Amino acid sequence: MARIHLSEPAFRGNEDAYVREAVASSFVAGGPFLGRFEAAFANRVDAPYAVACASGTAAIHLALVALGVRPGDEVWVSDLTFVASANPARYCGARVTLVDSEPESWNLDPYVVAEELDRRAACGEAQPAAIVAVHLLGHPARLDVLLVAAAEHGVPVVEDAAESLGATWTGGPLAGREVGTVGTIGCFSFNGNKLVTSGGGGMLVTANEALAAHARHLSTQAKLPGVGYAHDEIGFNYRLSNLSAALGLAQFEQVDAFLARRREIADRYDAAFSRVPGLAAAPDRPWARRSGWLSSVVCADPTVRERIRLALEAGDVEARPVWAPLRHQAPYRGAPVLGGDVAVQLGDRVLNLPSSVTLTDEQQQRVIDVVLRAASTAAA
Repeated sequence: MARIHLSEPAFRGNEDAYVREAVASSFVAGGPFLGRFEAAFANRVDAPYAVACASGTAAIHLALVALGVRPGDEVWVSDLTFVASANPARYCGARVTLVDSEPESWNLDPYVVAEELDRRAACGEAQPAAIVAVHLLGHPARLDVLLVAAAEHGVPVVEDAAESLGATWTGGPLAGREVGTVGTIGCFSFNGNKLVTSGGGGMLVTANEALAAHARHLSTQAKLPGVGYAHDEIGFNYRLSNLSAALGLAQFEQVDAFLARRREIADRYDAAFSRVPGLAAAPDRPWARRSGWLSSVVCADPTVRERIRLALEAGDVEARPVWAPLRHQAPYRGAPVLGGDVAVQLGDRVLNLPSSVTLTDEQQQRVIDVVLRAASTAAA
């Protein structure tokens, strides 16, 4: 039997045609596909401005630099996330403070954030230069409370939507909005394992024209217009190539079909695991519509999770533990943590399962059967 991968791309549209067109045009670095990709993306998520970047990490870095984060500043970041959510703050020379998760969506706890912002204001302590709020594994974070508190204290919010393209809020003040479009700046990823891919790449979106222009300028080495090579500040080689944009645009044309399939896969996993002793389904809250980028199962404890993972591996199925909390990663050990240890508990118990658009029903049933057998063995 063929190996079942965690999250692989699906090339079913205009990928070959668009990339060939870009190659034939000789516009390899810059070119028309960049503008087309940015325009299509901005229109889909309803963001006034979009800047295509070399990676999701580059988008977060550009966002923080454009917002004025400097050495010695403090940036708050979700604790339960991939390390790339926090590293750009360190690129800026900033200090990172980690925010614990809330159990409802696994994202950063908005009440912990609001309480600490209020406390600092009352004590006359410095506020963070920015908050990086991650939408984990395709599920929107509870940003309504956080955004109100951040605005009250003048703190910009960067949404790390790298894993959650297409996820939306369906209830509350943010109902109808796409993730990545409600903060000061939103950042997305097109890495090879994401919902759509440009072979690596990212997108920065914002409603602030000046921030968008500054980010775009920084992404091209801060080169001034004209035939000469004049640069007015330290910039970065972060602009997406025309070749990558061609691939990304072709993928993006299929985003709705990709979302439908990923959500279908997630729903089927939930139905299989939600009433099994020792297992629990991943978040799917009534106030949100997840993207289903990566489906997960919550195991009773780390031992059960590892038993299930090894059983899947023995069946040639790729499954991976969720990210270890940043507080346990070497570069961030000793970083201040706001809140408790929800992120630690989730980091010990959550297993990510195959979620590719290309996953067949038969393959998914194979995954489900292995998980159920391993879970029942663990419970015996």
